[in-house]
Amino acid sequence: MKLLGIGSRINHSEFGFGVVTNVDNKHYWVTFQENGLETIPLDEEIEIIEAVEDEVDTVSLYEVEKSLRSILKKWSDISEIVPIADKFKGGKLIIEPADTNLTSKEIPIDTFFHKIVMVRDRIRVMEQKINASKTLDDQDKIDLQQYITRIYGSLTTFNVLFKLKSDHFVGAKSK
Repeated sequence: MKLLGIGSRINHSEFGFGVVTNVDNKHYWVTFQENGLETIPLDEEIEIIEAVEDEVDTVSLYEVEKSLRSILKKWSDISEIVPIADKFKGGKLIIEPADTNLTSKEIPIDTFFHKIVMVRDRIRVMEQKINASKTLDDQDKIDLQQYITRIYGSLTTFNVLFKLKSDHFVGAKSK
């Protein structure tokens, strides 16, 4: 990802037209015509109208953080904080049986979402252990990886709950 410099002009889906007025290791500080100053995460998708080269050394710090995050994610089983989509915060999941004589079940959607994220994290750890295995041959690793890809594909229904697209489940890509 190439970092935008101060003076870059963007169009944001929620805030409209704006100009990047500052950049730190996590956010663009953007002054919008209609909404004033807002901070936008560096990884958020935005329409770039005019990109200006970044003249400050934020790229190297960003790259260092990105690399460190990647290493920690790869070798740690500690779950990262994954944000739920704003529209579902504080909501509830209601499961209603077909038989109206039976009671429906309500679950806080944040609890349900946390369990989905835990499943995803455990599948990732399993995937890493398979890939690092010294006892499995390459064909076995490929076969198991295909099952994991299918599992991710089965879970794409839950992508609607994730705030960031980068956190989505991704199955096999169609050609």
